[in-house]
Amino acid sequence: MTSRTLRITAMSALALGTLAATVVVPAQAAQSKAPIVIAVEAPLTGAQASNGIDMARGVQLAVDEVNASGGIKGRKIRLVKLDDMADPKLAADMVTAAQKAGAVAVVGPYNSSVGLVNLPLYIKAGITPVQMTSTDQTTGMGITVQPKNSQISPVEVKYITGQKVKKVAMLVDPSDYTQGMADRTRTALTAAGITVTSTPITEGAADYTAQVKTALSTSPDLVYVSTYYPEGSKIAKALTSANTTAQCFMGLANVDPAFVTEAGVANAARCKFSGVPAAAQLPTAAIFTKSFTKAFSTAPGVWGVFTYDSTKLLADALKSVGNTKYQPVLNQLLKTKNYKGQTGLITIDKKTGNRTNVPVFILTVNSSGTFTIA
Repeated sequence: MTSRTLRITAMSALALGTLAATVVVPAQAAQSKAPIVIAVEAPLTGAQASNGIDMARGVQLAVDEVNASGGIKGRKIRLVKLDDMADPKLAADMVTAAQKAGAVAVVGPYNSSVGLVNLPLYIKAGITPVQMTSTDQTTGMGITVQPKNSQISPVEVKYITGQKVKKVAMLVDPSDYTQGMADRTRTALTAAGITVTSTPITEGAADYTAQVKTALSTSPDLVYVSTYYPEGSKIAKALTSANTTAQCFMGLANVDPAFVTEAGVANAARCKFSGVPAAAQLPTAAIFTKSFTKAFSTAPGVWGVFTYDSTKLLADALKSVGNTKYQPVLNQLLKTKNYKGQTGLITIDKKTGNRTNVPVFILTVNSSGTFTIA
């Protein structure tokens, strides 16, 4: 081989090496720009779909805004929607679906009975939960920006004891959240010298007239309803039909525009509620309400603004740590202090993952059928 041939071969090899390097770099860059997958888990169909759709839209709005501003260090977010239908039997399947989609975090689930099953599974899979359950049994499983039972109950107890009632009759759905909420409030009311009776109700029944009759047989001053809104709306109608003078008090899981639609404005308006009003009634949520209404051509409900804040917090954490690994992201979320969210200032307790300053109110329904702060 001549020296000329050697020079040509060497130059060819150098050129090929340069070409190879040119090919590899874009491939690495493409990998670094791959979307970050986030899941939202909620009851998107079934009896609680009104809540679930509102929550999914809150996440979608936040994702769209983050992506429009350049994403997370140049990477866009891809949203995966998981429908658990509020059914604990589907809880584990949601985790499997999130894993298959490559999700690094999940906003949700909403129902406590679902979360008790699958939040430990999300954590085991390395998927960071920004969860929406209210039972205190899920404390420490990721973080949450919405109220917990232990934060809601004192508000209820203060209101009920302030009514100077002597007897309270409870109608209780024995699912994890609603039963836990009723138990906590019952203990506090009993300690205050109030007589409390309880009647169980079965989720999904067509009518609760018999259960309402049983509750009213004790001649209560107030009927406390710890259910989700599909059952609560039927109970509200049954209370009106019973022509009782007892006050009506509905727990937080009944606060949804669908409650008013199904119960009727007049039946809903005779009750008081614990919880959070629809986003439009929150003084801190004006920007969210405007953006949500423009994006989806409908007004937001109650929980979409909480999932919106959850997603924005998550996006900020991902930006701060520069990766999607479970522990660094969770640690960053636990550092949240005085974050200016649409649900108000948000501070997370580092020990529990729970929000320290929750927006919980006593609500009423006005003549327009809107939940307002009483």
